[in-house]
Amino acid sequence: MQVSVRRLALYPLGAVRSGQIRCSLLSPVPRLLSPRARTLFSETGVWEKDYRTETRRRVEEWWHPRIMAQWQKDAVEQGSNRKKFYVLSMFPYPSGRLHMGHVRVYTISDTIGHFQRMRGHQVLNPMGWDAFGLPAENAAIERGLDPEDWTKHNIQSMREQLDSLGLCFNWDREVTTCLPDYYRWTQYLFIKLFEAGLAYQKEAVVNWDPVDQTVLADEQVDENGRSWRSGALVEQKLLTQWFIKTTDYAKPLLDALADLPEWYGVKAMQANWIGDCTGCYFDFKLKVNGEETGETLSAYSSSPEMVFGAAYLAILPSHRLLHGSSSVRSVLEKAYQPGRDSLTEVTAHNLFTGHEVPLVISHKEAFDGYLDTVIGIPDCSEEDLSVSKALNLRWTTVLKGGEDETQTLINSDEFSGLTREEAFHSITQKAREQKVGGHLTSSKLRDWLISRQRYWGTPIPVVHCGSCGPVAVPEEELPVTLPKLPSLTGKGASPLEAAHDWVSCKCPRCKGPARRETDTMDTFVDSAWYYFRYTDPRNPNRPFERDLVDHWLPVDVYIGGKEHAVMHLYYARFLCHFCRDQGLVTHREPFWKLLVQGLIKGQTFKLADSGQYLKREEIDFTGKEPVAYGGGPIEVTWEKMSKSKHNGLDPQEVVQQYGVDTVRLYILYAAPPEQDILWNVKTDALPGVLRWQSRLWQLVTKLRGARELGDVPNPSLLKKKELGETKKIWDNKNYAIQEVTSHFTEDFLLNAAISRLMGLTNTLSSATARVVQHSVEFEESLAALVMMTAPMAPHLASELWAGLCQVKNPLSPLLQQGGDVLQQSWPTVDPEYLDVPDFVELSVLINNKACGKVTVPLQVSKDSERVQQLILESPFGQKLLGERSIKRAILSPRTALINFLVDE
Repeated sequence: MQVSVRRLALYPLGAVRSGQIRCSLLSPVPRLLSPRARTLFSETGVWEKDYRTETRRRVEEWWHPRIMAQWQKDAVEQGSNRKKFYVLSMFPYPSGRLHMGHVRVYTISDTIGHFQRMRGHQVLNPMGWDAFGLPAENAAIERGLDPEDWTKHNIQSMREQLDSLGLCFNWDREVTTCLPDYYRWTQYLFIKLFEAGLAYQKEAVVNWDPVDQTVLADEQVDENGRSWRSGALVEQKLLTQWFIKTTDYAKPLLDALADLPEWYGVKAMQANWIGDCTGCYFDFKLKVNGEETGETLSAYSSSPEMVFGAAYLAILPSHRLLHGSSSVRSVLEKAYQPGRDSLTEVTAHNLFTGHEVPLVISHKEAFDGYLDTVIGIPDCSEEDLSVSKALNLRWTTVLKGGEDETQTLINSDEFSGLTREEAFHSITQKAREQKVGGHLTSSKLRDWLISRQRYWGTPIPVVHCGSCGPVAVPEEELPVTLPKLPSLTGKGASPLEAAHDWVSCKCPRCKGPARRETDTMDTFVDSAWYYFRYTDPRNPNRPFERDLVDHWLPVDVYIGGKEHAVMHLYYARFLCHFCRDQGLVTHREPFWKLLVQGLIKGQTFKLADSGQYLKREEIDFTGKEPVAYGGGPIEVTWEKMSKSKHNGLDPQEVVQQYGVDTVRLYILYAAPPEQDILWNVKTDALPGVLRWQSRLWQLVTKLRGARELGDVPNPSLLKKKELGETKKIWDNKNYAIQEVTSHFTEDFLLNAAISRLMGLTNTLSSATARVVQHSVEFEESLAALVMMTAPMAPHLASELWAGLCQVKNPLSPLLQQGGDVLQQSWPTVDPEYLDVPDFVELSVLINNKACGKVTVPLQVSKDSERVQQLILESPFGQKLLGERSIKRAILSPRTALINFLVDE
């Protein structure tokens, strides 16, 4: 058997094994091997009466390349005069293999993309690769490979897999974060942060992963103190690291949440992560014997309006000044007395107030939240007052008025006479203007630690000069590319330290000898702005053009896992706020609607005593309860799919068994997007969608068969009962269009949308032969049903539409306008269906006997008390009920009827 090179190029990686071609979705093998190959209408003009496995394979094989080609053609041709729609799914790390979670998120984005294009929108549904990071570096170390080669190989593999699933992305906008044409602009944005004073380096106690040999941000350590990636118990180390001052944006980020729609609980998670922004930091310069030491501290106050009343600055015993290479370490160590507050000879000059206060080492092990430096203000804290008195400190009273009076400030320079609230806003605003603090934040939020001591990441574009200090690499010298290293070990210092020729450089400012920064950036920096680059991915001069970003942003629907609710979404929102303040974009918030999707879980079997996970073939299922062949009870649970738990699924094997459309429909129908799916092919979801596809096929077969009987369709031949049937079909069609459209645009309950389409399928399936033959309502309802199915099952719907459009003697212009189903306009509700009357005629029963009808306003027709009142006040009600004792009135929730139960 020979297969052309062109065909093989479409095969998923690994489809060719041992000289034999393994059947894949795109493979022509099933047709060639079948001795009785079935025909395909689009190919031969002969309609198959039943939708069988072989028919499904032929349908998907035929339509797969045509749908993808049409999407790319439309992407080029669609005019910018259309309303835009930006649907974005979180881009994957290129591990080399797709998992079912990938299939779920990209099926949802693909479905929404097709739907919005059918609605006439200019759709952007891009894809790229979050390609830097530790997994590639560790894999390269294990295999003795270059992480770049490993990553590029995996990208090629995963792109082929995505194509094999029929997912229509705008591949012309593909971005890869490990390529210099992308990370050049990551470095550019870092420099913007550096120039704005938001990227800084300091010595800090950090989380150290002993396995991956790198630091971790607080967000990357779980509640058990373990690394989010390696699972190792995290250690504490004192290192000089790079931070981004996200705390300066805490209050704007918190406030902006109110303007966004509900994000499936993620808004609350973001708000909780940020915390109540009721305080701020002020900057201090440290002094010993009146001489500045060069050390700067930022100290937090929960009452910044009373900063002129500060008595001292307090640090924890764990503070870096006591453990690092600070110039005041010896002075502090001499003063420190464990177990008590220790007054030191170091003083702190407040850059906002101009006042100088002593530095105190607190006896506490922790302050509120993550704070390690606080301002002691006796007027606002009994504890601060106690410390000040115990250490015989002096301070200025700054508050006038008791708790029951309006409190005003005194002894606070220009702010004296203001109420506490007025002073709060005025003082913090002026501190911000002077760039000495004042940014409202919470006590629980820390700045973003971005340094990573690894090779495979974006180089931090800074050089260290003995004369000038840290200096940003000039923009025209970007990108600072990664050097080629002969080998990676993963142990010791940053691997970039070994690249001596790369590390040694000249200072851009004084041209003297300097050293490059050898830390690389956390990969979350790369993903904090990729949604911008998709709008202008090939721009060689800027990270993006403002007019293009402003056209596409905000992202209309952002789809991804809830595990990114805090870190990624927080960082991406921060960077968008920053870019707006830099004049790079107009929008402050990057994402409008967020659609989080749950996990796809597989069934796991593990030994109850040891917790060891077992493969299915190691288990005896013949008895009432499964047991291990080696003996011992088994614990059966549902967990996130994983190779180590032996509960994973290869998406391509699932697709080969059931077909692309069946897998898509199962994923969409099994649960609402935000809920977990327990993958079990024996449940109702999979058999249900298999049956539904066959029933859709049968409906087209039914219409084609009816129109081939010879009689020309004539709606005037329908009798009264049949006209009532067509009215029901018409009602059901409009109701389905209304509901499905709402699910696609409002709540994204795509499972409910499928249920509604199944309901319309039931209605059409029960239609009598004469209604099928002579009714335009049946024809148009079936057309609408196929069109609404198309975004979710595009291959099947494309073939159904082809069959519909070749029906003899069509009544509806819908079937005569040409084009594939995904090129059709999304069906709309008929205007007369929306012409709802302002009044409702209500049947009135007394003791279950009909007595007449009354007309009530529509808006109160479901309000039992109002309906009763209107009836009793009417002449009709006065006549029949005026003199009678009413025990109860029952207003039907389903029909226009009210029943009064009265004493006889």
